[in-house]
Amino acid sequence: MDDILAGITFWYWWIFAVLMVILETLVPGVIFLWLAISATALGFTLLVVTDLAWQYQFLLFAGLSIVSVAGGRLWVKRHPTESEHPTLNRRGEQYVGRRFTLSEPIVDGIGKITVDDTTWQISGDDMPAGVHVTVTGIDGSIFRIEKTDTTSK
Repeated sequence: MDDILAGITFWYWWIFAVLMVILETLVPGVIFLWLAISATALGFTLLVVTDLAWQYQFLLFAGLSIVSVAGGRLWVKRHPTESEHPTLNRRGEQYVGRRFTLSEPIVDGIGKITVDDTTWQISGDDMPAGVHVTVTGIDGSIFRIEKTDTTSK
């Protein structure tokens, strides 16, 4: 086994990098891209240091992988993807700030409200039907609501 592993050259790491890029396109998430970058960097390192033992190659790959994953996560966190619809996959957040009229009373802090063609569970102070409320937040799929001040200032 040592003879096989001792024969690892830069080509092996570059092929591994290509396989990681292919896997990145097939699997959701962004993890294999950073492993591909690490394998590519290790391949270039082996062009310069040709007699690096396989044990050190794997240790260097592990270290480069940790650095590239951590660096990639930090970069993505600092450079978020801009979107025209930032709440697209968080449907409930689209209703924060909107006003509705209760069709059913809120009893013991829990009630329901119909928005368009969907019924949402709501939480807030007990109120009778007909009161105007504003969605102030969302907990999972439950709207947090408050009574809307209808007096003009």
